[in-house]
Amino acid sequence: MRVLVAGGGGFIGGHLVERLLGEGHVVRVADQKPLDQWWQVHPAAQNLDRFDLRRLDRCEDVVDGIDHVYNLAADMGGMGFIENNKAACMLSVLINTHLLEAARSAVVSRFFYASSACVYAAQHQTDPNVTALREADAYPAQPEDGYGWEKLFSERMCRHFREDFGLETRVARYHNVYGPNGTWTGGREKAPAAICRKIAEAELTGDTVIEVWGDGNQTRSFMFVDDCVEGTRRLMDSDVLEPINIGSSELVSINQLVDLVADIAGISVTRRHDLSAPQGVRGRNSDNTLIKASLGWEPSIRLREGLTRTFTWVREQVRAESALLVR
Repeated sequence: MRVLVAGGGGFIGGHLVERLLGEGHVVRVADQKPLDQWWQVHPAAQNLDRFDLRRLDRCEDVVDGIDHVYNLAADMGGMGFIENNKAACMLSVLINTHLLEAARSAVVSRFFYASSACVYAAQHQTDPNVTALREADAYPAQPEDGYGWEKLFSERMCRHFREDFGLETRVARYHNVYGPNGTWTGGREKAPAAICRKIAEAELTGDTVIEVWGDGNQTRSFMFVDDCVEGTRRLMDSDVLEPINIGSSELVSINQLVDLVADIAGISVTRRHDLSAPQGVRGRNSDNTLIKASLGWEPSIRLREGLTRTFTWVREQVRAESALLVR
């Protein structure tokens, strides 16, 4: 296949490009960031940096000659970013809208859209002891303001392009993806990377007081990036038409997440809770009934295994940055 990965300079995109190249596909990668800011650069791919996919003409250029499109391009980050940049997150609607239109015109055979668990209605996420979210729980609509609304709208765009124009679309609702080769500092990082960074810094400096956003009792499930890529490939090759959860069902509190990373690091830490910081919904978990029934598979990498690999990588980045500062 001739495959486009939009947003392939990002965290999940870089891992997906590696997988697609390994399968023998011809891969084109487009990302708005300069090449030196990509998390992974694969020389075997055609890499197009500084490529603004919010523009229709750019989307038309990049889908030319392409069989399958994977759209992972979005302006996004962790809770601290999406709560304070709602308009910027919603402007990502231009990317998916223009990529869909360009793909339809170019007669692309299949189109994948990376959605998010942030589409789910807030009324189902008010308790840390949350009932796992089923795909039907996105309606009646009450998604995360800004980012979640854009994702939910873009899901509908995919559906109607399939129904009205015959463009085969697949939609995954990702649940809190983490792993190496992704954002770990700077304000856009998500909870696992942020906690890995803070504990790596505590290990390095000896200051073992860790700031935790909220009371730490809010719960989440976290999916390792290898499972994310596996689920994405399985979904793309399937006949599943409706949006589907791709996420781990291993629910933990943020306090438990801190304790787990500290145990991996082999240190003891003291949590200092910042109750004024963004913390999102009280509980969110993935119901995997549909993915197991439809694909005969669900994410299976345990949190401890994934965090061990992630912490090892983040610790290397922290130490490298510290060495540069010392110089």
